[in-house]
Amino acid sequence: MLPTIVISLVVLFIGLGIGFFLNKFTAAKKVTSAESQAKHILENAKKDIETKQRELAIEAKDRLYHEKQEFEEQTRNRRQEIQSMEKRMQQKEETLERRIDSIDRRDQELQSREESIKSHQQEVQQTQTKLDGLIEEQKNRLEKISGLTSEAAKKLLIETMSNEARHDAARLIKQIEDDAKENAERKSKRIITMAIQRNASEFTIENTISVVQLPNEEMKGRIIGREGRNIRALEQATGVDLIVDDTPEAVIISGFDIVRREVARVALEKLLADGRIHPARIEDVVSKAKAEVDLIIKESGERAMLETGITGLHPEIIRTLGRLRFRTSFGQNVLQHSIEVAHLCAAMAAELRADVNLANRAGLLHDLGKAVDHEIEGGHAQIGAELATKYNEPPSVVHCIAAHHGDIEFQSLEAVLVQAGDAISASRPGARRENIETYIKRLKKLEDISLSFNGVSKAYAIQAGRELRILVKEDHIDDDAAILLAKDIAKKVEDELEYPGQIKVTVIRESRAVEYAK
Repeated sequence: MLPTIVISLVVLFIGLGIGFFLNKFTAAKKVTSAESQAKHILENAKKDIETKQRELAIEAKDRLYHEKQEFEEQTRNRRQEIQSMEKRMQQKEETLERRIDSIDRRDQELQSREESIKSHQQEVQQTQTKLDGLIEEQKNRLEKISGLTSEAAKKLLIETMSNEARHDAARLIKQIEDDAKENAERKSKRIITMAIQRNASEFTIENTISVVQLPNEEMKGRIIGREGRNIRALEQATGVDLIVDDTPEAVIISGFDIVRREVARVALEKLLADGRIHPARIEDVVSKAKAEVDLIIKESGERAMLETGITGLHPEIIRTLGRLRFRTSFGQNVLQHSIEVAHLCAAMAAELRADVNLANRAGLLHDLGKAVDHEIEGGHAQIGAELATKYNEPPSVVHCIAAHHGDIEFQSLEAVLVQAGDAISASRPGARRENIETYIKRLKKLEDISLSFNGVSKAYAIQAGRELRILVKEDHIDDDAAILLAKDIAKKVEDELEYPGQIKVTVIRESRAVEYAK
């Protein structure tokens, strides 16, 4: 038993010794490997450091080179600037030297001229003394020969010269009057043409209908509503007629009041966008549309003031002026017409040296009464003058408004210019239009008025109704009667017809002598 234990112990010690030596060997090997790796890492680090140092050195050299190049470039540019500045300074010095030389020469010339003038003055004084002596001598001789004293001779000479001056003045006045008559028409045409050219503008001609596009045909049924209740509610709220016909994807809004048409158009577009169409909703939307149109009216009045450069208008006048945006006269937008008249009047007033501000202000406000003439009785000129007076416009502006259609006598040049500007803006080609039926009726009425006078053989309305050409019987109408006939026909046309602009009446009387050779 004992030997077995001893053997086991021996084996155990031997195993422990072998394990110890093996562990020591493994540890030594690991240390050797770690040392080798550390050495390798150190070598790589040294190589990286050397590489980094070389890169930094190269980068430093490159930076130094670029900075050197920039410095040299800056130095070269600075040197060039200094050289150019030196050249400019040198040129300035040369210029100054030339100017100094020129001034010196001028001083010398002035001195020589002063000396020459002094000597010339002495010669003139001596000559004047001699002339005074000769004149006195001649005067004494003339008094002896004529038997008149010098005072009597002066009086006689003055009377003679006065008579001659009167005759010359009369001839000059006659010549000036003839020249004025000859040039007046040409100058007035030039002024009017210049004013039109400066203020030419395009007009948007309003119609009596508005068209609202629909997204689809089904919307027509929704607009009409059950038993037509929606369309009746909309017509009643806006005061216009809605026409739902075969026009594809469109509804027509008809009415002569453009403000109501605009309210109806805005309201209908809002209803179409919202999709809820019933009487209660219609009333609400129409109320909002009226508020929007009121805002447009105010902005239009303010824009007209801005375009014409006029300030200080009463807020109610601005609002009334803005309503003219929705008013037309023979298709011409009245607000745009008023703005053009203001520009025309200002241009003509500047040419004639009249009051430009007064002409401009009166031109803008001349048709103010048209905004409310359907609410107040009377002509729009009278209504406009009353509105201007009510809102504290100057009397000169009120007079221009009241007189622009010749209802009262003109009291200022500016009033005449307002009438002329109104006629120019209204009568220029393309400014106004009317429907074909009214146009044909007006032409026929013109010819009928002409043929109603005795002695008229034929009458023709030409140039789109702007001229009435009348042929008369030469054995019934003489030359003087032809002039009176033209005035009578023009007066009757003014009384019985409404027309844009003016109509020229031309009476033609001709005599013919006919003979036959046999």
